[in-house]
Amino acid sequence: MPEIGKNFDKRSLDTFASSFMTTRLQQLNHWLSETINTNDYQLEPASGDASFRRYFRLKHNNETFIVMDAPPEQENCIPFIDIAERLLAVNINVPRIIEKDLQQGFLLLSDLGDKQYLDALTEESVDGPGVNNLYQAAMRELVLMQQQTDTNNIPAYDDKLLLQEMELFRHWLLQEHIGLDLTVETQTMLDEVFKFLANEALSQPRVFVHRDYHSRNLMINGMGGANPGVLDFQDAVEGPFTYDLVSLLKDCYVKWPAQQVRDWANNFFAEITKEYPDIDATQFMRWFDLMGVQRYLKASGIFARLYHRDGKTGYLADIPRTLSYIVDLHDQYPELQDLVELIQDQVMTSIEEVNKSCVP
Repeated sequence: MPEIGKNFDKRSLDTFASSFMTTRLQQLNHWLSETINTNDYQLEPASGDASFRRYFRLKHNNETFIVMDAPPEQENCIPFIDIAERLLAVNINVPRIIEKDLQQGFLLLSDLGDKQYLDALTEESVDGPGVNNLYQAAMRELVLMQQQTDTNNIPAYDDKLLLQEMELFRHWLLQEHIGLDLTVETQTMLDEVFKFLANEALSQPRVFVHRDYHSRNLMINGMGGANPGVLDFQDAVEGPFTYDLVSLLKDCYVKWPAQQVRDWANNFFAEITKEYPDIDATQFMRWFDLMGVQRYLKASGIFARLYHRDGKTGYLADIPRTLSYIVDLHDQYPELQDLVELIQDQVMTSIEEVNKSCVP
């Protein structure tokens, strides 16, 4: 059975009216009434987000649309529009942009539905026959994205960005969240591991990278799982070809048996191997594993930051699962031995108690 976390903090939806600035809501409603030429519509929160963006479902004339509110002071809509157009050009199922107001930070989008992959994942649906095979559908979509999406002028997933992401683990999780007093030796070890992981990532073939390709950003549409909707792609980069695959198969919000994950990863590689004749399955799996370590250092740091900086508690319970992917590699990569011991001996033993004190 998979381990599934569904602790998403929905309080932001329940308390939306009190937390959202009245003036901003008035601006949004004014823009919508002008855009669709009527005040006869319903607007309700559609989802929470780990950024300053907010999403609403607009109901009008028996149709639904999604409205994105991205305050210009904190969010830039241009990357979202740019990547959406690139993905639509290769028939990836992403929201269509119907209307936009970049000055105010409002977008009116097509609606891909409200059923996330996470809500539909079972042992049968994830690897079943036909359209019920959700992961196979997601991997087919991923192959298409990697091989056909235009990456011209997309930011590079470079050494600087890779290292910055891993620093989130050191600062927000180790120091801010569990209050770990890092010794000189530990600091040096982290520096060396971060550099090692960045070099491994940079040695991979470079493709379009969604950068958050997982069960909360993949949607079930009316066709079942045959053509999943893809969301939250605005931070796309050109980078390592295992990154999105590890995001999908080693998901921070659902965990599958290790051998099943490896079988899926090997099947994916079998599909793309003709594109990379000089890479064998062993090298691919090494990159897959080590890319995951980089991602889960970053993700665990982000989850801690969401609490300490943004007051969002809903991701704290996902930290142990996220770090468990690193611990699972304890006997496979000698370069990770000290990092794994740090996580096992000092982080995992502290995180549960610290999290209890953070969640009311």
